[in-house]
Amino acid sequence: MTDTIFALSSGRPPAAIAVVRVSGPNARAAGEALAGTLPPPRIAGLRRLRDVEGGTLDQALTLFFPGTATATGEDLLELHLHGGRAVVAAVEAALASQVGLRRAEPGEFTRRALINGRLDLAQAEGLADLLEAETDMQRRAALAMAEGGMSRTIIDWLDRLSMAAARVEAELDFGDEDEVTQATGLDLPPLLAPVILEMAAMLTRPPVERLRDGVMVVLAGPRNAGKSSLFNALLGRPAAIVTDIAGTTRDVLEAGVIRAGLPYRLVDTAGLTNQTADPIEAIGITRAKAQLDVADLILWLGEPDAAPANALKIGARGDELEHDRVSVDHVTSVHDQASIDALWAIISQRSQQLIGDLASGALHARHRSLLSEALSALQAVDGHDLLLDAEHLRIANRALAAILGRDATEAMLDALFGRFCLGK
Repeated sequence: MTDTIFALSSGRPPAAIAVVRVSGPNARAAGEALAGTLPPPRIAGLRRLRDVEGGTLDQALTLFFPGTATATGEDLLELHLHGGRAVVAAVEAALASQVGLRRAEPGEFTRRALINGRLDLAQAEGLADLLEAETDMQRRAALAMAEGGMSRTIIDWLDRLSMAAARVEAELDFGDEDEVTQATGLDLPPLLAPVILEMAAMLTRPPVERLRDGVMVVLAGPRNAGKSSLFNALLGRPAAIVTDIAGTTRDVLEAGVIRAGLPYRLVDTAGLTNQTADPIEAIGITRAKAQLDVADLILWLGEPDAAPANALKIGARGDELEHDRVSVDHVTSVHDQASIDALWAIISQRSQQLIGDLASGALHARHRSLLSEALSALQAVDGHDLLLDAEHLRIANRALAAILGRDATEAMLDALFGRFCLGK
């Protein structure tokens, strides 16, 4: 029999209200032991909670939800207590003293929801992201995932692929019978083409790591081009040392900032030059070039013709230098806040193109790997060798099912649910 678990599900006391949840087969009995009688299912009732000796623990709103239509898929009890530390501790002690009850492990409530089919693994990952969200962009993407946006799409694909696989199996088993051949009418590539296009479109979604770590904006260019000054202006604080001496910045300097709900990682780099006798500066240049390779967006402050591909060409120090406004994308001056605000608007627009539509959520690295595996398998289906096509369809189905956690390993589940708090 499944254990009955309990935990504080609201914030750490003291607080105005503290919610203690109890889930499992003994949830009703646990509530009756504390409150005497419980209110009707799904109706809140004020009850006096007592310990085993009859002493009053608290007056609390008490709700009971019979399984399986609950958050965990099991009988679920909620006790809405006064949120003092002593009150919560006393009620938890009374629950712990009951036979068959134990404190929940981190994430165990959500893990039971997964096991009991109340949500799938992708939704659970979205819920974990939602608990950790620090920006509005992260919240929106996590909420879309937690509410099943991607899961519904995956389920639709699985249904369509299962139908295709069934037709292939029928053709393999009974292909010599004219009636079956006419019924299946196999022409697999056109049949799978819409699913392949939809999968490819999903793979263009932003990685959740970009929303969590931030869009990486690298400032690059030759020595003394004004990179560090612009870096400070974009941050709104003096994070980098600025002097008139060429080569002041010799290492990578990184700082985070949040703008309009989206996190950014701004990276200041050493001035790029083809020749240097300084071994420390040479190391800085190597590191600067490495940052260019991984940047989401490059702000190039050098000669426009030397700019890396797709870099945003910046005419820095616009109050001191004349720039060909045709060859640069934007002219800035650290003494002109309007020019810095305008640059942020351009960065935001470029970043929004990278982020894309968050209505259905962002992809974890695990999702991206499995989805790529499924897409490759479907792209290999050519309709010429049905045995091979059947295997490719099985590979695609397994990969898609894994996104929903239908064959998730215990190790993966432990890693996921360890991110949750006790009462979740």
